[in-house]
Amino acid sequence: MDEIRGKIYGVSGPVVMASSMKGAKMHTTCHVGYAGLLGEIIRIEGDMVTIQVYEDTTGLTLGEEVISFGRPLTAMLGPGLLSNVYDGIQRPLYIVSESGAYIGKGIRIEGLDLDRKWGFNPHKKAGDEVGPGDILGSFAETESITHKVMVPPGVKGVIKEISKGSVSGRSPVCVLTDGKTIRLFQEWPVRVPRPFKSKLPPTDPFVTGQRVFDTLLPIAEGGTAAVPGGFGTGKTVVEHTIAKYARTDIVIYIGCGERGNEMTEVLTEFPHLKDPMTGLPLNMRTVIIANTSNMPVAAREASIFTGITIAEYFRDMGYRVALMADSISRWAEALREISSRLEEMPSEEGFPPYLASRLGGFYERAGKVNCLGNDGRTGSVTVISAISPPGGDFSEPVTQASLRVAGALWALDTELAYARHFPAVNWKRSFSLYYKKLSSWFEREVAPDMVELRSRLAALLQKEEDLNEVVQVIGVEALQDSDRLTLEAATIAREGFLRQSAFSETDAFASFEKQYWMLKAIFSFLDSSMKALESGVYLERIIESPLRTSLLRMQNLSNEGFREWAEDMIGKIEKELLSVE
Repeated sequence: MDEIRGKIYGVSGPVVMASSMKGAKMHTTCHVGYAGLLGEIIRIEGDMVTIQVYEDTTGLTLGEEVISFGRPLTAMLGPGLLSNVYDGIQRPLYIVSESGAYIGKGIRIEGLDLDRKWGFNPHKKAGDEVGPGDILGSFAETESITHKVMVPPGVKGVIKEISKGSVSGRSPVCVLTDGKTIRLFQEWPVRVPRPFKSKLPPTDPFVTGQRVFDTLLPIAEGGTAAVPGGFGTGKTVVEHTIAKYARTDIVIYIGCGERGNEMTEVLTEFPHLKDPMTGLPLNMRTVIIANTSNMPVAAREASIFTGITIAEYFRDMGYRVALMADSISRWAEALREISSRLEEMPSEEGFPPYLASRLGGFYERAGKVNCLGNDGRTGSVTVISAISPPGGDFSEPVTQASLRVAGALWALDTELAYARHFPAVNWKRSFSLYYKKLSSWFEREVAPDMVELRSRLAALLQKEEDLNEVVQVIGVEALQDSDRLTLEAATIAREGFLRQSAFSETDAFASFEKQYWMLKAIFSFLDSSMKALESGVYLERIIESPLRTSLLRMQNLSNEGFREWAEDMIGKIEKELLSVE
């Protein structure tokens, strides 16, 4: 498409109006002003267009030239994404930082190093017929991840030539008989979901290693979870812990409007963190998108779409991808600011009426899918988004809009955080819509009675809540001994099972086997104690038993050998409690 040139007619913060732009198309990119600031057309009225600019518009003047290229905002997808740090529009910040501490105006840097050469190993040969998603070859992008070069969507034909050995991003890796060339990288519009064959039902859990999530509030692989919480409740720590310990192949971390010091912590810590699965640096399977609160607001709005487009690219290779968005509230605030600049009719709390549909469009790009290609591979994108509701009010629009489409709610609680109970998940306000669909997996892969134990745990916590209301009226001494025993068991469940330290080498990740045997031990103690109580044993003798203390500390034991410890503990519980006179 030919370039369309116009002139700046008005400027309002990150929003620029341009005239003489007849023929321009919606959601295509522009260069604005003499500095060539990158922008995107978001409204057209006659020959006037409105552009959201992804860079600082300070200094723009009326009459400066605007050039529309007719291309949408795209992400460059290919080797070199892993271990990299980008801003919201995929400019590599390591390269940008060489010119100073701040991003200069009009800087245009390719998202990938196209001159770098990779040792390409072809999987196809001349004469083979290929179609969208077929894998042409592969190479080791990092020590832990193999990069698979795929035929881009919409491209098919017969291979005329295919490269082998050292190939750069600028050279064709494959030439088809019709003259089309395929390179190591692809470009894809960030606001358009990448295609796949079909979506798959949520049948496998997304393993986080966090007991409160895996057992009580599980999320399926390819599912979505919203993590709302007030200031200081540990949203960022939850996402960092999941990024490190979750059983996933690729992690995309989006710092959307976060404080600069928090992103600095991420950028300095991630290169030194060890991947618990491989022992290699964690950043070898991580892509970070950093758009801090002092960066241009329009780029913040684009950052989550850039991130999920990169996630879909690795999904299409057949990888399990986890996307962490921290936080969606800052993204929504950017949307609100741009909407107000456009003088659109506001909805609740000033957010635009299309907030819910935009959020839905983002969340719906998660999922487990049959990928394009002829090898039957599957991949998934699991989205976990932090939400920062003002004052911890979960009735605000961003949280409510997320709840309509998210499959799990992990509600963080200020009181639990102040009590140093982490993860500070309020299990009364949280839910998971995936558990029934995952029940057969738990029964098959963990234990036949795992679902029953989980139900007993939920019932125990609810019973504790009911008893606490009674205690506030009549005091704990007035309760029946069986009810007091129930409170003791619930305390063990809360302190010994649900509380988990992200900084403990033995407790940061709990395998499903450990989680199962922890529950077995807790309910063995409860059942045996009830029997002992019925046989005339004093409650104080049961509560003062050293077995109770051992159960409270069992989370500090490692995953290896925990089953043997638990079986031995259950034997002691049944023997000692039932033999007390």
